[in-house]
Amino acid sequence: MRFLRFLGFLFVLGAVLLAAGAVAGYLVVQRYTADLPDYTQLAKYDPPVVTRVLAGDGRLLAEYAIEKRVFLPIGSIPKRVISAFLAAEDKSFYTHPGIDILGIVRAGVTNLTHMGTDRRPVGASTITQQVAKNFLLGNEVSLRRKVREIMLALRIERAYSKDRILELYMNQIYLGAGNYGVTAAALNYFNKPLDDLSIAECAYLASLPKAPNNYAIDKHPEAALARRNWVIGQMQDAGYITAAEAAAATAEPLKLIPRGATETVTADYFAEEVRRELVARFGEDALYKGGLTVRTSLDPRLQAIADKVLHDGLVKYDRAHGFRGPIAKIDATGNWPQALTAVPPPAGLYGWKLAVVLSTDAKTARIGLGEGSEGQIPLAELTWARHVDPTSHNMGAAIHKASDALAVGDVIAVEPVAKDAAGKDYPADTYGLRQIPEISGAMVAMDPHTGRVLAVTGGWSFQISEFDRAIQAMRQPGSAFKPIVYLTALENGFTPSTVIMDAPIVVDQGPGLPLWRPENFEKSFLGPATLRVGLEKSRNLMTVRVAQAIGMKKVAETAQRLGVVDNLQPVLAMALGAGETTVLRLTNAYSIIDNGGKKVTASLVDRVQDKLGRTVFRTDNRPCDGCSGLEWKDQAPPQIPDTREQVVDPASAYQMVSMMQGVVQRGTGSIIGQLGRPLAGKTGTTQDSKDVWFVGYSPDLAVGCYMGYDQPRSLGGDTATGGMIIAPLFKSFIAEALKGQPNVPFRIPPGIRLVRVNLQTGQRAQPGDSQVIVEAFKPGTEPNGDNNQVIMGIGVAGSGAGDAPTPAADSSGGLY
Repeated sequence: MRFLRFLGFLFVLGAVLLAAGAVAGYLVVQRYTADLPDYTQLAKYDPPVVTRVLAGDGRLLAEYAIEKRVFLPIGSIPKRVISAFLAAEDKSFYTHPGIDILGIVRAGVTNLTHMGTDRRPVGASTITQQVAKNFLLGNEVSLRRKVREIMLALRIERAYSKDRILELYMNQIYLGAGNYGVTAAALNYFNKPLDDLSIAECAYLASLPKAPNNYAIDKHPEAALARRNWVIGQMQDAGYITAAEAAAATAEPLKLIPRGATETVTADYFAEEVRRELVARFGEDALYKGGLTVRTSLDPRLQAIADKVLHDGLVKYDRAHGFRGPIAKIDATGNWPQALTAVPPPAGLYGWKLAVVLSTDAKTARIGLGEGSEGQIPLAELTWARHVDPTSHNMGAAIHKASDALAVGDVIAVEPVAKDAAGKDYPADTYGLRQIPEISGAMVAMDPHTGRVLAVTGGWSFQISEFDRAIQAMRQPGSAFKPIVYLTALENGFTPSTVIMDAPIVVDQGPGLPLWRPENFEKSFLGPATLRVGLEKSRNLMTVRVAQAIGMKKVAETAQRLGVVDNLQPVLAMALGAGETTVLRLTNAYSIIDNGGKKVTASLVDRVQDKLGRTVFRTDNRPCDGCSGLEWKDQAPPQIPDTREQVVDPASAYQMVSMMQGVVQRGTGSIIGQLGRPLAGKTGTTQDSKDVWFVGYSPDLAVGCYMGYDQPRSLGGDTATGGMIIAPLFKSFIAEALKGQPNVPFRIPPGIRLVRVNLQTGQRAQPGDSQVIVEAFKPGTEPNGDNNQVIMGIGVAGSGAGDAPTPAADSSGGLY
């Protein structure tokens, strides 16, 4: 009896404890789950998705994202990828109710065993629990969060299908290196879509959810390999792959496969301008979370040419102005490899290496490089390195031996060189001294018919300065502005053969101001000369007289109509390029002249699509009847209307094209004429040679380029002109850009009269004339011996037709 009473007591005690435990558990659950997040929001899952910016040929230019993610529906995720994640994370996913009871028990026992140690508690979370944690709860390690996670998982399982839960998980899970979701991880780790992943690659991705940073291939290769192989074993145990497949996958090397050069494009300044435009148009949330697909106008081939040409030009100019000294000084007598490695490479090193000078003699400087190897710099690669005074910028004595240029312990930039200036081979391990240029510049290439910008180089290095000198920098264009003056004259009754006086002129600037005496760059005068010669030779005095005759208000209107300068001051100095503009704006204006006077607006973005593939913006908004819903059966393509506004008379535009052809054939840009192609353009040099320009074009490509110091100072003496410094860069670019293409002549609009004339007089050519050209005239303006206007204005003149007073001569801008 006593035994039975004891058993009854135990039963009652057990029942009481069970009830108490149940009540306590109920109270804990109620306490922790009273304010559970609303799990129904998962039905409206709209994750942040990466925005991808593509070049014109489809290659990747840039990605913008807070979380690198490419969303993919569960039906599009390959079974092999799903199997790897199920094997690694939740083998019973499709059978459990949201939690794994046995797993929780095992985790509890393990945590009890580890109690009192510093080991992190294990959780035994199912994929459903991970969805609850990642979407709704966060990563807090606590009993409270675990209880809430379990309750949410049970509710999520009742509300959504297994496939929907797995879809959320596969697209949300963090897989290291900024990658969210399996699609982005596959692209960024292996440069493959999910369909192309091997078993081993799937297994590696599935190994990452546990601890992505601990299994990074580049940082922890052994741990990454071991974890991947463990996942492969789990896939075999679960029956997803065979033993043979597991063995082959385990034997496969584990390595990152970055995107190749053929799949990406580097154009930092272009990409940054696109980024700014997208933020302005769509906002930062759309850019960094919206999953936009942006097709740009960038031509990667032309961009690469522009980058190289500008870099080579900046280096050439910089080398001609001396060596500013070493990057740093270190002790070259001790452990120099370690000391050299400690020197941080400066931004914009452009692929060059750091080296330390170990010794010098009469003919060479011996150098050490960061990896401990050695090389030499021959004297021929040092003769340019005359030391320059940092204040006066004057160069020191010529270099006769290596020690004249370098000293032991100098840390310098070097580049391997294979041949000397004569083409003779150098010995192995020969280097040339290099220097990051102090001068800067910019280059733009665009389609003159559409305004599509094909290339932008905004300076030496985006890493040194993100300021874009092609699009953002406002600089004086100097004589590159003169075509705007001459175009205005052609639109107001002048012809290319109109004779202008090239002689001294004095302008009264108004009460209290000194007289303005503009000068020609050459300090000489031609006397009577044609409008064409005035442009070809870039004569300042002729330009001032033309502007004075037509009125600067009309010039200002033309400048605004072509988008060169907004609200140009109507004063005569502006005719010589004293106003400020950008390389892009001036190149766009020249494009309008090139294309026959049709307005185009420079654009970098062709089209933007949202993450569902819908077009939300496009630059070309021309109507196209029959372009959509059309079944192609070799019929003629739809005719798209030309909706461009005619902002310049086509005849005047062609006359300017012809005159600017003369600039490169006989004038200040004659170095370009050596190419023997139909090309036109204009040089520009500002006051004191602080900026040099060349903007020009072929019939189907417009290019603008500029060089100058960010803190303006003179580029040099009489040889620092647009024709000498920057025109060769245009020549190099256009030669490479048009390589292999036929010579296409400039298009002549209807109504133009082509007449043989004497270049010097502008009159019809006569037998025996030595300089005869074919000149373009509008009907009724052809020379007949008595209709060529001569504008004298030799004496003191006013500022012209009611214009405002002209500023002082030191702001005159244009020279050559």
